[in-house]
Amino acid sequence: MPEQISETTRQKTVAIVSKPDRPELAEALPLLEKWLQQRNCAVVVDQESAAYFPASSVLARSELASRSPDLALVLGGDGTLLSAARAVAKAGTLILGVNLGTLGFLTELPLAGLYPALEAIEKKHYIVDSRSMLSCSLVRGGGVLAAHTALNELVVSKSAIARLNYFELFVDSEFVSSYRADGLIIATPTGSTAYSLGAGGPILKPDVNAFVITPVSPHGLTHRPVVVRDTVEIEIQVKTGEEEAYLSLDGQVGMPMRDGDIVRCVKAEHSARLLRFQKTFFEVLATKLKWGER
Repeated sequence: MPEQISETTRQKTVAIVSKPDRPELAEALPLLEKWLQQRNCAVVVDQESAAYFPASSVLARSELASRSPDLALVLGGDGTLLSAARAVAKAGTLILGVNLGTLGFLTELPLAGLYPALEAIEKKHYIVDSRSMLSCSLVRGGGVLAAHTALNELVVSKSAIARLNYFELFVDSEFVSSYRADGLIIATPTGSTAYSLGAGGPILKPDVNAFVITPVSPHGLTHRPVVVRDTVEIEIQVKTGEEEAYLSLDGQVGMPMRDGDIVRCVKAEHSARLLRFQKTFFEVLATKLKWGER
C-alpha cells in the first residue's frame, strides 16, 4: 500500500538536487521551481542546481537536511541520488530520482515523466521503498577519525600501485577470515546491484535485512561473498605494512588508511525513503540488466 503522509497546514518544502553539466536542466529547472512555487511549496536548491539558474533559495547539498524538506527531487543519475540520500535521509525526506540518460538502477523515472509523477505525489499515489544504509567509522589509534553513512557500499581497497592488501574480517567480534585481496566491499541490499555485483556478489531484494561482504579479486580461491544480518557489527582490520589502503563510501567519499586502521560498520539509524510508482524491483532488474522476457 502507498505510504500516507498526515495532512498538515504547514508549507511543504521541496529540495532540488542536480547533476552538473546537463544542458537540458538550464531550461527545466526554472520551470520546475515556478511550478512548485505556484503550488505553495518552499523550494530550496543545492549549489549544483543554482549553477543553471538564479534560484530563490540556495544551500550546500550537505546542509539541505537543515530545512527538513518533505521531498527531494534528484535530477541526474544514481551517483547524484546517492549523494542526495546521504544528505537528506536523516531528515526523513522522500526522495524521487529522475534519470538523465544513465543506467539508473535508482533513478528510473525519465525527465518527461517528472510532472505526471509530481501530480501523483500530490494525490499520494506512490509507494515508498525504505532502503537501509550503512553507518561507518574509521578508527585509528583507538579514536574515531571519521564517520560517514552510505546507501550503496563501503569499500576498503588498495591504492592504484600497491600490492594486495591484507585484511582481517570480524562479525560481532567473531573472527571470520583473513584476506589477501584488492579490497573488501560491505554492501547494503541497494548496493548489491553496484560494485558488489561486478565483483561476483549476489543480488539482494531491497527489503532483505542483510548486508553482503564481497572480496575483490581475492588471492584465496575459496573466498566467496558472505551474507549477514544487518543487525551485526562488521569490523575490517587493515594490515598494510608500508603500503597504503583506501576507504571509500558510495564511490564518492574517500580517505587514505594506514596499517592498523579499523573500519566498523553497522546499520544506520535512518533509512533512505525512495519513491516509486508502478515498477517492481524485478522489473527494474529485467530492464537494466536486460534479462530475458517470458
